[in-house]
Amino acid sequence: MGGLQPWHWVIVIAVFVLLFGAKKLPDAARSLGKSMRIFKSEIKEMQSESKSDSTEGVVPPAKPIASERVEPSTGQSTPEQSSDKRPA
Repeated sequence: MGGLQPWHWVIVIAVFVLLFGAKKLPDAARSLGKSMRIFKSEIKEMQSESKSDSTEGVVPPAKPIASERVEPSTGQSTPEQSSDKRPA
């Protein structure tokens, strides 16, 4: 019950021939094969680009973000926070 038996495949093939016609099936298969080749080549190109990007240079260290919070000990805010009108 898990897989398709040979007579199932015969029915599937007969339905495809009836729906698309015997002349269009080779063209459809040809275009599907061409699309798959293009897709595979694009995937390989993307993988080679990502490998070359990761090995090209050293990534600069991350720049720390200045805190906009009010220091609890002084109770004063930074100049950036006083000009910002949004609630925290």
